[in-house]
Amino acid sequence: MESLGGLLVADFSRVLAGPYATMLLADLGADVVKIERPDGGDDTRAWGPPYADGQATYFLGVNRNKRSIALDLRDPGDLEVARALVARADVLVENFRPGTMERLGLGYEQVSAANPGLVYCSVTGFGAGKGAELPGYDLVVQAVGGLMSVTGEPSGPGTKTGVALVDVITGLHAALGVLAALRHRDATGRGQRVEVSLLTSLLSALANHASAFAAAGVVPRAMGNRHPSIVPYEVFEAADRPIVIAAGNDRQFRALCEVLDRQDLAADPRYATNAGRVADRLTLVPELSRTLATASADTWFAALTSAGVPCGPINDVAGAFALASSLGFEPVVDGQVANPIALGRTPASYRLPPPGLGQDAAWVREILGR
Repeated sequence: MESLGGLLVADFSRVLAGPYATMLLADLGADVVKIERPDGGDDTRAWGPPYADGQATYFLGVNRNKRSIALDLRDPGDLEVARALVARADVLVENFRPGTMERLGLGYEQVSAANPGLVYCSVTGFGAGKGAELPGYDLVVQAVGGLMSVTGEPSGPGTKTGVALVDVITGLHAALGVLAALRHRDATGRGQRVEVSLLTSLLSALANHASAFAAAGVVPRAMGNRHPSIVPYEVFEAADRPIVIAAGNDRQFRALCEVLDRQDLAADPRYATNAGRVADRLTLVPELSRTLATASADTWFAALTSAGVPCGPINDVAGAFALASSLGFEPVVDGQVANPIALGRTPASYRLPPPGLGQDAAWVREILGR
């Protein structure tokens, strides 16, 4: 049994945020039909290198467990197939520019009259109102949404994250919104519209930085690898390579000092509390750095972990996957990154590889009786 088995999802989304959301639904059992343009399909099919077996790994990473049908929505016959699929679907996900689906006769008000149980999820960059004309690219949203201003070194121009994190977060919000709407539909029989935007998803994901501004009017700034509210919580140079230490409370700080044989720091009243350590960051961090530079990262990692101090070396992606494997996870399944949600009774499944463009037209037409 699969959590979302029996649900049909009409996926009009492309690139990352929408496809990530629909892949999560597909992993949990939903039948996801990806509607793609015939001349190339999803943009990410061409986003390479790298490639695996001739296919862009970007596309492969967010499109497993889906079926693909190629439809030219400007063609009346193809548009009719799309409308028939929507009429049959439980969920629709789209991330066209606002107004596009309405012009095609596929807007929420237009299709929900014939399919009142439809959960209709729209993913935008900046909403469907005054921001409708703004292009919703992750990098742009990271810039205007404040994320770049708190990422990187204080003297730098602002730095993007190493992955399109806003798209991923928005995809998670979209999937959560769809599941909430399906729960409501189960109780009432009525679908509803779900709207998520990259901008508001990012503002929520700014977490403590957003709360600092909303509740206290504090505008946070980039601090490199340091934390505005916790010390020590940053990168240090060991004798051979960097190591991260995240002493989030007073007990962990005292344990850190014990392992470093720096009881003098634990006894110093300036550093007795986290608030004190934040206030005297500029005197404490150099002392810790001087001691940490005397031994290797692996030496400190073993000793500090045994003492209950959160820490770890800075791995590359290969090292990260190796760590997950060593801890008993199965991070790769059939050449794909595993779904991170572990369900005891209805686990994620890996039924279909990412589809070739338009390969499932016959399957779609069969379920539509065409």
